[in-house]
Amino acid sequence: MARATGDKDARMRRVVTFDLVVLLALGALFVASLCLGSVETSPAEVARILAAGPGDTSTAAQVIWQIRLPRAIEAVLLGGALSLSGFLLQTFFANPIADPFVLGVSSGAKLVVAVVMIVVLGAGQVMSPAASVGAAFLGSLLTMGFVLLISRRVRSQSMLIVAGVMVGYICSAATNFLVAFADDQSIVNLDNWSRGSFSGATWTDVGVIAVVVLAAGAAVFALSKPLGAYQLGEPHAQSVGVNVGGLRMLIVLVSSLLSACVAAFAGPVSFVGIAAPHLAKRGVGSSRPLHVTPACLLTGAAFCCGCDLIARTLFSPVELSVSAVTAVFGAPIVIALMLRGRAGK
Repeated sequence: MARATGDKDARMRRVVTFDLVVLLALGALFVASLCLGSVETSPAEVARILAAGPGDTSTAAQVIWQIRLPRAIEAVLLGGALSLSGFLLQTFFANPIADPFVLGVSSGAKLVVAVVMIVVLGAGQVMSPAASVGAAFLGSLLTMGFVLLISRRVRSQSMLIVAGVMVGYICSAATNFLVAFADDQSIVNLDNWSRGSFSGATWTDVGVIAVVVLAAGAAVFALSKPLGAYQLGEPHAQSVGVNVGGLRMLIVLVSSLLSACVAAFAGPVSFVGIAAPHLAKRGVGSSRPLHVTPACLLTGAAFCCGCDLIARTLFSPVELSVSAVTAVFGAPIVIALMLRGRAGK
């Protein structure tokens, strides 16, 4: 009994230590995001500007309040959303490389957003945040439903991933077909959106994102116990009283809503949904949802905040696509996971 209690305490210390380390890293990256850029600002000056409030009309204050602060908050929230969505999909499919980008969910969201932007609204019309989230959510649900139909016939996990990639290609091809008949302004809007970027964030966007991500995160945390039972297999989950059908539906809805929120406001962002959950699980030394959920949110937030900082400052004034930077850092992690899995066979 004493040994079991000691092991539990050691695990909790590891979880808390990892979360604190990532939180400190996130704080440092967040401050750097506010300080660095075309107009460099010292941390002391940033603190003064934030303390003074948004009423300051100086150039530095306008840059902080209207550009850098909402962008940094958006990167943090959407990074956490991507990571949590990836964790849910990996749990749902029992596949370590399932995420919204790989399974084609992001491409499906992009397709429906393109339909609304080009066909429904047309030239000169701007999608509202609510319409963007709604369109992306519909696209995510439709794509997820199609992947679920495929999963019932395909038992091989590797073939399921291949099927998801093919679904993504189909959705991308359909989007390109729409673009061929779009007006110039719609093409520019869709192209800027589809590259994956946190630029152009507004406080209205941040408000919508915060509501969606925080509500979804609270829902996942509340479902930690049934999710933990589900990880041990559906028969075990049913034996302990979990409504497996309802839980599966909730996983699909929450993961689709999270990926839709990212797609609507930042476009497709790759590899975060795969890499961040694995880093979190490795850091806390556990796959229990109660431990992994906060770690996933923090790891994804820090990962995207750091990648966004690199994307906009590395070759300043030229800004890189954040998806390109996340791929540079995320792809090696995925490759390492694949090699590790091969070595373990």
